Amino acid sequence: MTNSRIWRIKGARILDPASEADYVGDVCAMDGRIVAKIPEGVEAVEFAGDGMIVVPGLIDLHVHFREPGGEKSETLATGSSAAYKGGFSTLVTMPNTVPPVDTPEAVRHQLSAQVFPQGGIRILPAACCTAGRAGKKAVDIEALAEAGASAFTDDGSMVADDSVMEEVMRRAAKLGMAVMDHAIDPGIAGGGVIRECQAAHMLGLKIFPDEAETVAIERDIALCRKTRCRVHIQHLSCGASVDLIRAAQKEGLPVTAEATPHHLMLSAEDIPGDDANWKMNPPLGTRKDLEQLRQGVLDGVISCFATDHAPHALQYKSRGFAMAPFGVTGLETAVAATWTALVEECGMAPLEWARRWLCGPASVLGIEAPSFAVGARASATMFYVEPWTVSEDDLISKSHNNPFIGRTLIGSVFGMLG
Repeated sequence: MTNSRIWRIKGARILDPASEADYVGDVCAMDGRIVAKIPEGVEAVEFAGDGMIVVPGLIDLHVHFREPGGEKSETLATGSSAAYKGGFSTLVTMPNTVPPVDTPEAVRHQLSAQVFPQGGIRILPAACCTAGRAGKKAVDIEALAEAGASAFTDDGSMVADDSVMEEVMRRAAKLGMAVMDHAIDPGIAGGGVIRECQAAHMLGLKIFPDEAETVAIERDIALCRKTRCRVHIQHLSCGASVDLIRAAQKEGLPVTAEATPHHLMLSAEDIPGDDANWKMNPPLGTRKDLEQLRQGVLDGVISCFATDHAPHALQYKSRGFAMAPFGVTGLETAVAATWTALVEECGMAPLEWARRWLCGPASVLGIEAPSFAVGARASATMFYVEPWTVSEDDLISKSHNNPFIGRTLIGSVFGMLG
């Protein structure tokens, strides 16, 4: 897809939740900014919008690009390319790299590595909560924020020591920044890799109990109550977690949550056997959990979609469900999976669907939501509401560990403009 600085999309359905706008019309851009119209005599790249839906370039709060240390599975360049193809213009990279992003220098490296040649991609790195993601000592929150960290998380690991997490949250609260938590208590999880289901028994796999997630969330909510820090719970997977978030929000606590396309579209009962492309952390919930997660999105309790794009090279994922690492890719299939799950199957208003990819994530980050308001940063994601059967050939991420391969979804991304 071209990245011309002057473009016009004509006659598309425009979804702009930041402006509460849902209409058929044009979107125009010049020199990186949205304009009301292209001046007479100025040549623009034009796109016919008949049958097309256009939204501002989407935000993904939760991606793993593996660089440095995991370049066999993904790099900043290949991850950015997958994001561009999937319709994302703003990405929050997780800090569980090797070495982890726990110093100002590591944050600046992520910010400087804008390696996508077509432009239009903005990387906002999250930084660690603790040194080395070891959960023992809080990082220099203030220095990391000054270097450009967008949020704090030890993603992939919960900060299990309450006193350490409280310190992180108190210091982040003074800066008005969010702490995002991979809320899984490792002691309760006990090495579980799958929810109760037929595949678990067939393969003899250790069960992951719901309490590993809910107890961790209860702890985070209690610390939020003490510190008033903005707390964002990553990748909810069970219905009881939605109830906890709902209660915290009713109490007026600054607690938000995200749900992934795979947790909203797939359940443990769908796992086809010893296929590690269905292994993620937290594991897929039951069909009942899936329904409760969807209801949480519809109610606004879950204000964000996020992919948790977690690529692993075939050499790692081919080890079978028990031995393979956790994680699935999601950038290229996220629009279709969430549109199918929420709009097609649950009747969610398209504008609300767009809000979960734009306004919700922007609020967590404390940034202005992308929009088509005149003067806004130009970005546009274009897609058609049509069936699409996912194949490996469609995926340009360096890794193809995607559970949607072979599945027909509704929503085909045409391209993204920056």
